[in-house]
Formats: sequence, C-alpha cells, structure tokens
Amino acid sequence: MLTIYGVYKSRASRNYWMVRELGIDFKGIPVIQARLLDDPHASDAKFNSLSPAFLRVNPNGQIPTVDDDGLVLWESIAINLYLARKHRGSISAQNLQEEGLIEMWSFWAVNEIEQHAIKIVYVHDAGEQDTRAGKETLASASRMLERPFQILNQHLSDQHYLVGNRFTVADLNVAEILRYAITEDVLTRSNSNVVAWYERCHERSAFQDMWRARALLG
Repeated sequence: MLTIYGVYKSRASRNYWMVRELGIDFKGIPVIQARLLDDPHASDAKFNSLSPAFLRVNPNGQIPTVDDDGLVLWESIAINLYLARKHRGSISAQNLQEEGLIEMWSFWAVNEIEQHAIKIVYVHDAGEQDTRAGKETLASASRMLERPFQILNQHLSDQHYLVGNRFTVADLNVAEILRYAITEDVLTRSNSNVVAWYERCHERSAFQDMWRARALLG
C-alpha cells in the first residue's frame, strides 16, 4: 500500500488529491513541518520533518514523501507524475506527446509560479497582509506572476483544461501551485479564463474530498 508522509496543510495536499483522483488505497502519516514547532527536537515534539524516524525515510527533512511498497520518493510533483504513469486512466498521458505536455506544464508551474506564489501564502499565513512589509511582498510577488498568469489565461482561451482538453495531472499540479496566489485580485481580475479553469478543477469530487480531509485533519 502507498504511504504518504505529510500533513494535508502542506505540499502533500497535491498527493492526497491525486490518490483520490486515481481511486487507490493509501495510508497517510501526519508529519508536520518542523518550522512550525518551537523545538522540533524536543522529546515531546509532534512527529515532524526533522524527527529521526522521518529522516530515515527522507534525509532532506521535507514533506511530502511517499513509500510505494518499498520505493521511496520525494518531491510532490515527481510523486504525482509517477502515480499517473503507474496507475493510468484519463488523468494520465495517453501518448508520448501528452506526456511531454503534462511534464512541461507541471515543471513550468514549479519554475515560474511557485517561488513567487509561496511568498504570497506565507504573508497571509502570518497575518501580515495589511502591514507595510506584507503589502510590499504581495505587490512584488504579484508583479512577478503577471506574465505567467497571462500565459496561462491565453492558453485557456479556447480550451477548458491544459492538455487534451480534459482534466489531467497537469491541471492538478498547476492548480495546486497556483492556489497559493489565487487570493490576489490584481492577478485574477484580468485573467478570467484562469479563474474559470481553477474553479472547474476545484469542483471535482476528489478535490472536495481532499479539502474536507484537510479541514478535519490539518
């Protein structure tokens, strides 16, 4: 059975959504981010990404990590691409061309969106969006995301999804990365195709189920 290490309120949400899309059995182990604890090395600390037992699974000390019957993988996007190839289905690439496009969009989001979007979510998580420093960070990150949002908006002008005009793992990966920045009106108000696509992705029952589990389990 597939084991997913990581709490839902982390990049592991991408993998928890993916397994629901594929309908595969899994076990989740709620490893929390060490940075959220005052002393992750304390004897009574929650099981976290720097706990010795977890470091034996992933020496990087990062979540998510999965163990698929002895095959240990880290990096959330790599995990999803692996699961798509292994289990197949409509969410997976149907040919080599689609596989290339799925990987292109997935890694594009990692390289062009995530590094800036993560700054936005950190500001909101810290409740600093109304402070001077927070506003400056949000404005700077949003400026860096204007072009990627425009590119995505143009691509979605004549299709509902990124690849093959159906929901695939590319949509899941990109939507999860983009979620960090969807709060910013400056990015959404002129990119209606992106907003409509994002909402379509989140209407899926697999996402809804994952989101309920996230609210319940954290």
